[in-house]
Amino acid sequence: MYPEYLVEPMRAELTTAGFEEMKTAEDVDNAISGAGTVFVVVNSVCGCAAANARPAARLAAANEKHPDKMITVFAGMEKDAVDRARSYMMPFPPSSPAMALFKDGKLVHMIERHQIEGRNAQLIADNLIGAFDEHC
Repeated sequence: MYPEYLVEPMRAELTTAGFEEMKTAEDVDNAISGAGTVFVVVNSVCGCAAANARPAARLAAANEKHPDKMITVFAGMEKDAVDRARSYMMPFPPSSPAMALFKDGKLVHMIERHQIEGRNAQLIADNLIGAFDEHC
């Protein structure tokens, strides 16, 4: 685990944009398994999360059409919550950062780390917005 003082600003980048942090596996189950659309961001301390993933998630969240719920789990911190979120993202392998969109509990769109690295935030946000426009 990382020191909380280190990850708090990284958490805040998403929570101040309307994301709710999931700290337990039960929190994740309750958020994803219901009706409606849920956008999940697996947050991370890595550079591509800072430069690309979190800014892209914030840009997409500001889109007029967006998911009913936006949640986040933090890799390297709340292990049970992260593991549960990743279980819903199968068959995609564990990845952080990562972003997933669920509709009525089913995975409908996935962005893995390799699709985040080397791409700018706007390009990733445009991908997410396209998924939001289609599914939300």
